[in-house]
Amino acid sequence: MNWDKLLSAKRWGSENKYNQSPTEARSQFQRDYDRIIFSSPFRRLQNKTQVFPLPGSVFVHNRLTHSLEVASVGKSLGRIHYNKLKAADPDIDNKYPLLSEIGDIVAAACLAHDLGNPAFGHSGESAISHYFTEGSGKVYQQQVSEQQWQDLINFEGNANALRILTHPYGGKGNGSFALTYSTIAAIAKYPCASLAGHNKQNIFTKKYGFFESEQQSFIKIADELELPKVQDEPLVYKRHPLVYLVEAADDICYNIIDLEDALRLKILSYAEVEELLLPLCDEKMPQRLANIEDVEAKVGFLRAMAISTLVTQCSELFYREEAAILDGTFNAALIDRIDEPYRSVMEKIGQVSVKKIYNYQSVVQIEIAGYKVMGGLLEDFIPAYLKNQSKYHKKLVELVPKQFLTTSDDPYTKIQSILDFVSGMTDLYAVELFRKITGISFPSIS
Repeated sequence: MNWDKLLSAKRWGSENKYNQSPTEARSQFQRDYDRIIFSSPFRRLQNKTQVFPLPGSVFVHNRLTHSLEVASVGKSLGRIHYNKLKAADPDIDNKYPLLSEIGDIVAAACLAHDLGNPAFGHSGESAISHYFTEGSGKVYQQQVSEQQWQDLINFEGNANALRILTHPYGGKGNGSFALTYSTIAAIAKYPCASLAGHNKQNIFTKKYGFFESEQQSFIKIADELELPKVQDEPLVYKRHPLVYLVEAADDICYNIIDLEDALRLKILSYAEVEELLLPLCDEKMPQRLANIEDVEAKVGFLRAMAISTLVTQCSELFYREEAAILDGTFNAALIDRIDEPYRSVMEKIGQVSVKKIYNYQSVVQIEIAGYKVMGGLLEDFIPAYLKNQSKYHKKLVELVPKQFLTTSDDPYTKIQSILDFVSGMTDLYAVELFRKITGISFPSIS
């Protein structure tokens, strides 16, 4: 792969308006960032669970605050890499006019990386899949293709994010967000079809990156940026190099920030958090902490220093392995290949998080609630939209915003329309709608 091709300011859905002037292009990636910030799907992330239930009297991170933090770290990673390349080759800007913009590209992609995640955290994805594998959605297997069925039984937030960014929703215009090709490609952690996904041995296929409905869209983006194709059936590409930086920013933030939230909720003690983060800081940290009395300030300082260390580690690794990354042969997340002792420290943080945080009672409760609420909504809305025969069905369909409806009679397309509607809901809206249509609570007229 070549940076000259990988960095493109061509906009999805607005190709005929594309201006190839480097002077014009340098502001396009900042516009991507702004378009995402001001979009409705991004704003809805403020009421989507990151790990802990929302809302609460104690502040914890939601999907929106997480995405903003990831974007901040991602911009640093991109900028650091450009600075390293510039220092090694002062003439780099003449060779690759858009290379100085990779910080903005990564930041915009980081903002968008969770747009496709449904309510209730990752359990929302599992709940949607569960409806088709174990629930009443099993009946649709004979109505869709093999790949379409894999899309449904392994619903993937990454693929859904690509759909949100490229799909022409009704009344929204053909370009949807009309982001640049490079920003869209930078969120595709798993650039493959669902039939190729879930191969844990390959970084490109641990999950999948696009539904069958967006496969041709991804091919168009990959062709424009000259991403190498691994195979045709099922379709697999190699990653855009900037995906590694987006992924690293995400890995750094959730691993460290979840500890901070756990402290606020008294799941972990200060001593436990300090023990985990101190090895990621320099040797002067204990002396500095001794001068700080407030516990939250201490943890904030530890968090900042830990993130700084991990940013340095990941950026150095990305620079060192740039040739392999551009060649498509680097088969690991950056965070999994950082130097010791930091790698072992991150592994320990991961183990503690699984044991004490992700299996904490309230976290498990929100996951169970997600299964009930998301599954319940799908059980009502999907049959209603596919059949639309009874008065009850017709009333339910009237609740679906027109932007999600389709003129197609294809079952897969109609199912996706309902998944677009349900997966876009916030936690609170999903619970409220579920309670109202099941009669648990009665709607009021406002």
